[in-house]
Amino acid sequence: MARCVKCGLGLFRRWPAFAAVICFVLLTVAQISHAQETVVTFDTARTQVSMTLDATLHTVHGTFKLKRGVIEFDPRTGKAQGTIVIDATSGNTDNASRDAKMHQQVLDSAKFPEISFLPADVKGSMPQQGSAQFSVNGTFRIHGQDHPLSIVAEVSAPSGGSIHLKTSFPVPYQKWGMKNPSNFFLHVGDSVEIEIDATAELSFVSGATP
Repeated sequence: MARCVKCGLGLFRRWPAFAAVICFVLLTVAQISHAQETVVTFDTARTQVSMTLDATLHTVHGTFKLKRGVIEFDPRTGKAQGTIVIDATSGNTDNASRDAKMHQQVLDSAKFPEISFLPADVKGSMPQQGSAQFSVNGTFRIHGQDHPLSIVAEVSAPSGGSIHLKTSFPVPYQKWGMKNPSNFFLHVGDSVEIEIDATAELSFVSGATP
C-alpha cells in the first residue's frame, strides 16, 4: 500500500511534465489536421511572358499571353499540382512575316494552341519580407510533347494578398523536335529564352490531408 501511495505521489509530482507532453502532442495533431496548402493564382492581366531569340545581326524579342495559371502546393511535403497555360497562338515579335513562320513552321500553333507547365514539387518558403527563391520541378508541354523542366523563381513577400514572381528558362526547341527556321540568309539560335514576370494572388486551403 505504501509503495502504491508513493507511486501515486510521484505521478502527481510529475503531472505538469505529463500535461506538457500531452498538450504538445495534441497541438501537433491539430496543426497537421489543419495544415494549409498554399494556392498561387496568376493574374493574367498583370503577367508578362517574353521571349528572346538570338539571330543574325540582331536579337529577336517577342511576347506571349498567359491564358491561366494556378499552382497549389503543400509547404510540408513540397508536393504540387496545377497548370500554367500560355496561349501559343498569341506569339508576337512585331514582324508579320517572321510571326507567320514562327506559328506555321515552328510552333504549329493552329494544331497545338497551348504551351503549358505542370508543377510536380516546389521547394522553398514564402518570405516574410524581401524575396526568396523557389525551385519548381515539373513538366513543360509544347508542340504536343512533354519535357521535364526545373525552374528557379524569385518570389517577393506577400503584399495585400499579392506576390510578385519572376523566372526565366531556356527552351531548346530544336532539340525538342521543332524546326529551326534558319535559312541561307538568316540564322537563328536553336534555343529560345522565356521570361515570366507575374503578379499572383496568394491564398490558403485549410484542412489539407497530411
